[in-house]
This record gives sequence, structure tokens and C-alpha cells, in this order.
Amino acid sequence: FIQMLRSAKKRDVLQLLRRAPEEMLPFVVEAAVTAQSVASLAALSDFLDFSKEPKSLQEKFLYAAAFSPQPSGELLRLVLDKLDGRQLAPEVQETGIVAMGSLVGKLCQQKLCGLQQEVERGVETILRGLRGSEEESEVVIYLLALGNAVLPETIPILLDHAEEGSTAVATAAISALRRFPAQHISGKVKQAMRRIFHEKRKSYEKTCRLAAAEILLENEPSPMDVINILLAANKLETETATFLLLKVQNSLR
Repeated sequence: FIQMLRSAKKRDVLQLLRRAPEEMLPFVVEAAVTAQSVASLAALSDFLDFSKEPKSLQEKFLYAAAFSPQPSGELLRLVLDKLDGRQLAPEVQETGIVAMGSLVGKLCQQKLCGLQQEVERGVETILRGLRGSEEESEVVIYLLALGNAVLPETIPILLDHAEEGSTAVATAAISALRRFPAQHISGKVKQAMRRIFHEKRKSYEKTCRLAAAEILLENEPSPMDVINILLAANKLETETATFLLLKVQNSLR
């Protein structure tokens, strides 16, 4: 079916979308996203009206885009256009932001960062949204998007939120940092994770401290880091201390 869509003309894909039975429409939308031909994406652009379509269909489209293994810049542009300047249901908006981050990350993995305007537009949309967010839940969603994008230039932003944010914000920022490969876990990142785990500046919730310890233990830990984490584990409850001990053992192996 996807192969057929890849060779179909725009008007044929559009006709198929318009005539599909209601129960089959999500499948056809997902297939059209997967096909990623110029014609299928143009047909989706004409067909999907985010001011009218049911939320379930909007989310189906965004999930299909987010999970596309090798997305194109045109797919990212379509997502950006559908989200731009619209008052959407909160769950659709959140799915769209996370999908945007996923698409940016996968396009950058294809070495298309800096080569496509859509990628730059996607990054700027996420960063602008993060700067303008006042609600904790919004900040968390944009941090999740940055975690999906895995852009080294956003590490200072993630570190700032990890150290200064609320529990939910700090947890999301540290989770995003864990997505980065070892070469990007610099001394500056490790220093921040030490401050969080050992609570040098303020108190942190247990999940934040454990996530910070994991970053230290999973990225070429220094002997002193291992010693300090084990010493700190003595002051934690048994379950948490056991978790850290297992992490240390895995790291040693």
C-alpha cells in the first residue's frame, strides 16, 4: 500500500484520503506519512485541517511523523506548518512539540543540520517555546523535545534547567542529557551532575540525584566519582543504595 502511495499522484492520494471510511482513515494517514513522497505529503497538507480534524487524527499524523525512521525536511516542514500559530488542544500541542524534536534529531543524524531551513526553523521553534514557557508542564515538554533533538549546542540550556529547575523540570533536563553520546558529556556536564548528586547548591529529589549519578557512572567515571558515590550511598535508604551499587558494579564490568 505504501509503495502504491509512493507512485501515486497528489490528486489520487487526496481522493483516497477524502473517500476512506472513518475507521480506515488513521491507517491511510499513517501510510501517507510513511510514503513521504512529494505527492503524498502535498495531499496530507491539503487534507489535514488542524482547526477541524478530530484530535485523534491529528495525533495519529504527529505520531507517524515522530516515529518515521528517515524523515525528510518536507515532512518536518509539514509538521511545522500544521502547528504554526494555531490554538490546539493541549495534548495535540504537546505531541507536536515532541514530534518536532524527534524529526530535528533524526535529520541531524542524517547530517542535514545547517543544510536545511526546516531544521533551523524547528530548532528555533523549540527554543523560542522554551524561553516563552511559564507553566512547568510546558517547560518539561520543550525539554523532552530537546532530548529528542540531541543537539550539542543545547547542552548549556539543559544544564541550567537541570540545576535550577523544579523537580519535574530538573528530571526532564537530566533525562535529556542522558540521551547524548559520551563525547558530549564534558567535564562541565560532569561537574554539574556532581553538584546535583551531592546537593552542593540545593536539595534535589531522589530521582534527580540518581539520574545525575547514572550520567557520571555511564560516561567514563573517574575513580573519585565512584568513591564519592559509594560514600554518599551509605547515607541513603537501602533500596536507593542498592540501585547505585548495582550501577557501580555494571560500570566496573
